[in-house]
Amino acid sequence: MATKIDKEACRAAYNLVRDDGSAVIWVTFKYDGSTIVPGEQGAEYQHFIQQCTDDIRLFAFVRFTTGDAMSKRSKFALITWIGENVSGLQRAKTGTDKTLVKEVVQNFAKEFVISDRKELEEDFIKNELKKAGGANYDAQTE
Repeated sequence: MATKIDKEACRAAYNLVRDDGSAVIWVTFKYDGSTIVPGEQGAEYQHFIQQCTDDIRLFAFVRFTTGDAMSKRSKFALITWIGENVSGLQRAKTGTDKTLVKEVVQNFAKEFVISDRKELEEDFIKNELKKAGGANYDAQTE
């Protein structure tokens, strides 16, 4: 059966994360049968990591605050999580299903495909977002 996405519900969750006035910094998009729907959401990144278990696949849109002492800004990441115990067929299908998610989640600084929990560490993601952002004007220390 072909995968579908609940665009309106997913777009509402996506916009909640993009809203700087919102405490919600992450939302997951999960499978409900053959339909991708909004899943959990939260204000703490560590709670997002707890959603990423070995037996599921999900997509997440996450807001990080980056910058230096002079300027703070929001950077967004699209994370595809594929747990270690997900079957080969589901792994392959996740790649094509991501195109449906990208119809809703259109603005992000960097995209990640992760199946190792170490790569979910907040510092790792922030560092990758900083690299993707180009010039780094942080105060230099020697």
